[in-house]
Order: sequence, then structure tokens, then C-alpha cells
Amino acid sequence: MRVSVIRKNIKFTPDPKRVVARYFINGDERTRQMIIRIMTLNDKQVLETLEQTLREFARRHRNISAIFLSHCEKVRAIIESMQIDYGALSLDRKMLIGSYCTMEYAIESAAIFNPSIIEDFDQTGLEAGEKRVIISFRATGEGHISSIVFRRGILDKDNNLQVMKIGNNIDKAEIIHKSFFNKERFLLKLSEMHTQDKYITQIMQDLPDEFEYAVLNNTVNSALNYPSIREEMRTALNEILWLAKSFHDVEFKHDSDLTERVIFPISDSESRGIEDARFVRFTDDDGSSRVMATYTAYNGHTILPKLISTEDFYTFRVMPLHGTGAQNKNLALFPRKIKGKYAMLARIDGVNNYIMYSDRVTQWNTPILLQEPRFAWEFTQIGNCGSPLWTAEGWLVITHGVGTMRRYCIGASLFDLDDPSKEIGRLTEPLLSPLEDEREGYVPNVVYSCGAIIHNNSLILPYAVSDYSSTYAVVDMVELIDALKKSK
Repeated sequence: MRVSVIRKNIKFTPDPKRVVARYFINGDERTRQMIIRIMTLNDKQVLETLEQTLREFARRHRNISAIFLSHCEKVRAIIESMQIDYGALSLDRKMLIGSYCTMEYAIESAAIFNPSIIEDFDQTGLEAGEKRVIISFRATGEGHISSIVFRRGILDKDNNLQVMKIGNNIDKAEIIHKSFFNKERFLLKLSEMHTQDKYITQIMQDLPDEFEYAVLNNTVNSALNYPSIREEMRTALNEILWLAKSFHDVEFKHDSDLTERVIFPISDSESRGIEDARFVRFTDDDGSSRVMATYTAYNGHTILPKLISTEDFYTFRVMPLHGTGAQNKNLALFPRKIKGKYAMLARIDGVNNYIMYSDRVTQWNTPILLQEPRFAWEFTQIGNCGSPLWTAEGWLVITHGVGTMRRYCIGASLFDLDDPSKEIGRLTEPLLSPLEDEREGYVPNVVYSCGAIIHNNSLILPYAVSDYSSTYAVVDMVELIDALKKSK
């Protein structure tokens, strides 16, 4: 039974004008040569060069002088190694050095895709049938580096989306690293990452059960400075730092608009991108709610599943996920506990859907096989398209399937509310397949979503079009649930 889908005439497309001021360095030696040249300038020349730069770029960035100073601070060790008194440098000269260590990066010049949608915390001042929503996207720029960006909008009684105006400047967050770590859990995660045991032991054996980030950082960096360090040891030590830096808070200024806040790759674990965040409004047993998302951190070689949590969209807490089930991509958290435990969907083997339960939201073990590819349009793999949605008839899970020619389609399944390992029904045909005008893009023949909501008894399904742009579709819930129950 084919379910009717209404595609809405709205499109989110990449905008190359949205740029962030990013730290830039061309290696220590080239940076030394650059600093030598800057030091030959007299104070007047420094001021003239700096003022010209500020004239051209100040209107494009929020408080760019502070960015220049922070980027100068990042090369302080290089400056001081040149026997230059860093404290004696003028503010203008520091800003000028920082400007040479800065580049503009267009965060969504290549693609804005894989959206998820959630209810905004603020639902005041709306008409009957309206809902204020936040949509997250995976934004991709030069070099295929991905970050998370947001849009805010209002769905009306007819499920039409009015998108709010986008802010003018992008605000990069302040990053605050975690101060203390539990040694047992830290070692467990290193083991899951397959970091070589002999090097872990050398570094970790003398640390207490609860240790400080600063102590670990100093210990590892001292070992990295050994003159005859082996390459495999260097790799292991960098992985230890990589994990430690993965725990952090992301804090945005309160005078920034939501559309100006970008969660840009910060830690080494995500240096090549933040991929496919699946946001969900999570309600705890006491009735309190917060927004959480799973995403994949990628450094060019290794992926690391992470969890991000916020109560206000100004401060985000970022933590790695642990356990035998916290592997691969495609993790999606249920919006509430089931029988007192957190629940998560996963695709740990890259092919099948799994479900897991846990007492801790960051610890996931013992995955249970939930779904295998059954129909021709999903023979390659089946996975989720975001967190499950509660309905009176069961948990609605939007899925994706990969078929011939690596074509991605979107499907749907229904599971028991009390025991979501029990499948009630599953669509035999795709709910959504790429139309002819949706087949071209960065990755052809793909429709994909990272999260939907239910509004006015309709499924609001944002989806990406061939990993390039995004739009959304509307599905009547009565028709969808009826089709799912009949498909059993």
C-alpha cells in the first residue's frame, strides 16, 4: 500500500556568503618567516596594514579584533621561541599577526543537507495550530568539512513552514574542555578505539582513579617530545589526547541569533567534520526536558560517535559515547526512557538496525538485532532516519534503505510502545524515493533525513536532496499508521 506524500515547495540551499573566521597556520617554519617579516614593519606600517584589513573584514564577522588576538595567542609559543618578548608586543602588532593566522571559511558553500527538526523550547505567542520549530543541518564547505547549523521557523495549521530571517554574522563558540576524568571509563574507551595497550600503560599507569586533564596533557606532551619517539607511539599518544579533548562544552554569546551559531569541528576527533546530527527533544521521568543529539565525529581516519546536549541552545555539552554498541554511524536516541532505561537505535555493523538499552546515556552495550534488509530497495543496508516518534499506536521509526545503484529511499516502521523490539508493521514500499529532479547533487540518487516530528496529526519530514540541498514533506498520520498496521 503506497502512502500519499505531499512535498512542500521550499528549499534550503548552500549559501557561500556564510563565512566563519577560522584559525590558519602553514606550518611552524613558514609562520616564523611570516612573523620575521611582520617584525620589520614600524608601528605606522603595522597600523596602516591592520586598519586596511579591518575595513575589509570587520563587517563580515562579529568582533574580529578579538578573533585576531586569540589566533595570535595560538602562535605565542612560536613567537617566544624566536626570542621575542610576547608581552612587549603592541596590541596592534598582535592583532596583525593574528590576522595572518586567520582565514575565511564558507561553512555551507558545498551543501546543506541531512536535516532534523524538533520543537523549540519557546512556544509562546502562537496562533492555534502553529508550532515553533528548530531545524538543524549538516553544512559542508571546502574540503568536505561538515559542521552543524540551525534555522528557526513556524509551522502553521496547514503545515506550511515560515522560515525566520537568517542572522548576518556567524558566532563561533568558546570551547571549555572537561577538567577531570574517570580513569576506568577513559581506559575502556581507549580500548574500544584499539589504541595500543603498551603505550596506554606507559602513560596511564601512574595516574590516579580521577585525574585532571592538565596532568594528562602535560604527561602526554612530555612523551611526545622524546627525541627518538617511534611513530606508532606518537600515534597512540595523539589518540589519548584526541579522546581527552573530545569532552568539552560549547558556549555561544547571548547576543547571537540561533541562525548565527555554528557548531564547527573543534577537537582533533572531529577535525574532518561533524556528521549527521540526530536531534531529539528528550523528556525525563521527572517531566524535565532537554535537547540531545547523536552525531559522528570524523578525523579523516576514525569515526567517534558523540552525544551533544543542551537546555537553551547557547551552551552545548559534548561527550563521546562508550561501549560495544557505540560503534559505526547511525545512532538515534529515543525521546524518553522505556521501563526506566534509555533506549537507542544503532547500525553497528553497517547493514542492520539494532536497539540497545542503558542506565547511562553515554554507555551502550549489548545491541539487539531489530531489522534486516527485507525488500529490494533496501538490500544493501537499512538504518534509521532519526529518533523514534511516539504515537498512541506505537513507536514510529523513519528508516532509510539503500538499493541498486546506491539509491537511498526513506521508509517507515512501527514498533510496540512497551517493547520496541517487537515490530508491528513495516512499509513494503518506500515512503519517499528520489524524484527525477531530486537525483542530481553532491551524492546523486539520495533522499535522507536525520529526524522528523508530528504536528497537526501529520508527519513533518525534512529531508536532504542528493546531499546538496534540503526540503520537507508532509504525510497524513492516519493514513501512515493504517498502512503500517496493514503491512504486518
